Amino acid sequence: MRQLLALLLIIGAIWGGRKLFNYWETVKAKTETEDRGGAPPRTPVSAASAVLPGLPANLETSLQAAQKQGAAGMKNWLNFYRPYVSDPRLAAIELDYILLIGSTYPQEARRLFTVIKQRTPTNSPVYPRVKRLEKTYQ
Repeated sequence: MRQLLALLLIIGAIWGGRKLFNYWETVKAKTETEDRGGAPPRTPVSAASAVLPGLPANLETSLQAAQKQGAAGMKNWLNFYRPYVSDPRLAAIELDYILLIGSTYPQEARRLFTVIKQRTPTNSPVYPRVKRLEKTYQ
Protein backbone atom coordinates (compact mmCIF):
# COMPACT_ATOMS: atom_id res chain seq x y z
CA MET A 1 0.00 0.00 0.00
CA ARG A 2 2.82 2.38 0.90
CA GLN A 3 4.61 1.68 -2.41
CA LEU A 4 1.42 2.30 -4.38
CA LEU A 5 0.93 5.64 -2.66
CA ALA A 6 4.56 6.62 -3.36
CA LEU A 7 4.16 5.62 -7.01
CA LEU A 8 0.97 7.68 -7.35
CA LEU A 9 2.69 10.71 -5.78
CA ILE A 10 5.63 10.41 -8.19
CA ILE A 11 3.34 10.08 -11.21
CA GLY A 12 1.28 13.05 -9.98
CA ALA A 13 4.42 15.15 -9.50
CA ILE A 14 5.66 14.32 -13.01
CA TRP A 15 2.25 15.06 -14.54
CA GLY A 16 1.97 18.36 -12.62
CA GLY A 17 5.51 19.36 -13.59
CA ARG A 18 4.74 18.71 -17.24
CA LYS A 19 1.55 20.80 -17.08
CA LEU A 20 3.45 23.63 -15.38
CA PHE A 21 6.19 23.49 -18.03
CA ASN A 22 3.62 23.62 -20.88
CA TYR A 23 1.93 26.60 -19.25
CA TRP A 24 5.28 28.36 -18.89
CA GLU A 25 6.07 27.82 -22.59
CA THR A 26 2.68 29.28 -23.54
CA VAL A 27 3.21 32.38 -21.39
CA LYS A 28 6.76 32.80 -22.70
CA ALA A 29 5.63 32.61 -26.36
CA LYS A 30 2.83 35.11 -25.72
CA THR A 31 5.25 37.53 -24.04
CA GLU A 32 7.72 37.30 -26.92
CA THR A 33 4.94 38.00 -29.43
CA GLU A 34 3.84 41.06 -27.49
CA ASP A 35 7.44 42.30 -27.24
CA ARG A 36 7.78 42.14 -31.02
CA GLY A 37 4.67 44.26 -31.52
CA GLY A 38 2.09 41.55 -31.91
CA ALA A 39 1.65 38.79 -34.41
CA PRO A 40 1.12 39.60 -38.06
CA PRO A 41 -2.31 38.99 -39.50
CA ARG A 42 -3.00 35.34 -40.33
CA THR A 43 -4.55 36.03 -43.74
CA PRO A 44 -1.59 37.01 -45.90
CA VAL A 45 -3.49 37.89 -49.05
CA SER A 46 -5.39 41.11 -48.67
CA ALA A 47 -8.33 41.95 -50.90
CA ALA A 48 -7.09 45.53 -51.22
CA SER A 49 -3.84 44.40 -52.83
CA ALA A 50 -5.75 42.73 -55.67
CA VAL A 51 -6.86 46.10 -57.06
CA LEU A 52 -3.44 47.76 -56.97
CA PRO A 53 -1.79 48.64 -60.28
CA GLY A 54 1.45 47.04 -61.42
CA LEU A 55 0.50 43.45 -62.24
CA PRO A 56 -0.23 42.53 -65.87
CA ALA A 57 -3.62 40.85 -66.22
CA ASN A 58 -2.10 37.73 -67.79
CA LEU A 59 -0.10 37.05 -64.59
CA GLU A 60 -3.08 37.16 -62.23
CA THR A 61 -3.96 33.47 -62.58
CA SER A 62 -0.37 32.35 -62.05
CA LEU A 63 -0.18 34.52 -58.91
CA GLN A 64 -3.36 32.96 -57.53
CA ALA A 65 -1.97 29.49 -58.19
CA ALA A 66 1.28 30.40 -56.43
CA GLN A 67 -0.63 31.76 -53.43
CA LYS A 68 -2.45 28.43 -53.10
CA GLN A 69 0.93 26.63 -53.03
CA GLY A 70 2.05 28.63 -50.01
CA ALA A 71 5.48 30.09 -49.28
CA ALA A 72 7.40 27.89 -51.74
CA GLY A 73 5.02 28.74 -54.57
CA MET A 74 5.18 32.45 -53.80
CA LYS A 75 8.98 32.39 -53.68
CA ASN A 76 9.20 30.66 -57.06
CA TRP A 77 6.63 33.05 -58.54
CA LEU A 78 8.50 36.10 -57.26
CA ASN A 79 11.83 34.79 -58.52
CA PHE A 80 10.39 34.23 -61.99
CA TYR A 81 7.94 37.13 -62.44
CA ARG A 82 9.46 39.95 -60.33
CA PRO A 83 10.85 41.77 -63.43
CA TYR A 84 7.36 41.94 -64.93
CA VAL A 85 5.59 43.37 -61.86
CA SER A 86 5.94 46.90 -60.56
CA ASP A 87 5.11 48.73 -57.36
CA PRO A 88 2.72 49.12 -55.58
CA ARG A 89 1.44 45.63 -56.48
CA LEU A 90 4.93 44.12 -56.25
CA ALA A 91 5.32 45.47 -52.72
CA ALA A 92 1.91 44.07 -51.73
CA ILE A 93 2.77 40.63 -53.12
CA GLU A 94 6.13 40.67 -51.36
CA LEU A 95 4.43 41.65 -48.08
CA ASP A 96 2.10 38.66 -48.51
CA TYR A 97 5.19 36.48 -48.97
CA ILE A 98 6.80 37.97 -45.85
CA LEU A 99 3.73 37.03 -43.81
CA LEU A 100 3.99 33.47 -45.10
CA ILE A 101 7.68 33.04 -44.19
CA GLY A 102 7.79 35.25 -41.09
CA SER A 103 7.54 32.44 -38.57
CA THR A 104 9.84 29.97 -40.31
CA TYR A 105 12.48 32.30 -41.79
CA PRO A 106 12.41 35.48 -39.66
CA GLN A 107 15.80 36.80 -40.85
CA GLU A 108 14.79 36.56 -44.50
CA ALA A 109 11.44 38.19 -43.71
CA ARG A 110 13.17 41.11 -41.94
CA ARG A 111 15.67 41.54 -44.78
CA LEU A 112 12.96 41.61 -47.43
CA PHE A 113 10.80 43.92 -45.31
CA THR A 114 13.68 46.39 -45.04
CA VAL A 115 14.04 46.42 -48.83
CA ILE A 116 10.30 47.00 -49.31
CA LYS A 117 10.20 49.73 -46.67
CA GLN A 118 13.09 51.60 -48.28
CA ARG A 119 11.46 51.68 -51.70
CA THR A 120 7.89 52.44 -50.54
CA PRO A 121 7.12 56.17 -50.48
CA THR A 122 4.77 57.61 -47.87
CA ASN A 123 2.14 58.38 -50.53
CA SER A 124 1.99 54.75 -51.72
CA PRO A 125 -1.25 52.82 -51.15
CA VAL A 126 0.88 50.06 -49.56
CA TYR A 127 2.49 52.41 -47.01
CA PRO A 128 -0.17 51.94 -44.26
CA ARG A 129 0.38 48.19 -44.43
CA VAL A 130 4.14 48.68 -44.22
CA LYS A 131 3.67 50.83 -41.10
CA ARG A 132 1.42 48.18 -39.48
CA LEU A 133 4.03 45.46 -40.03
CA GLU A 134 6.99 47.66 -39.05
CA LYS A 135 7.06 46.67 -35.36
CA THR A 136 6.99 42.98 -36.20
CA TYR A 137 9.74 42.96 -38.82
CA GLN A 138 12.16 45.66 -37.61
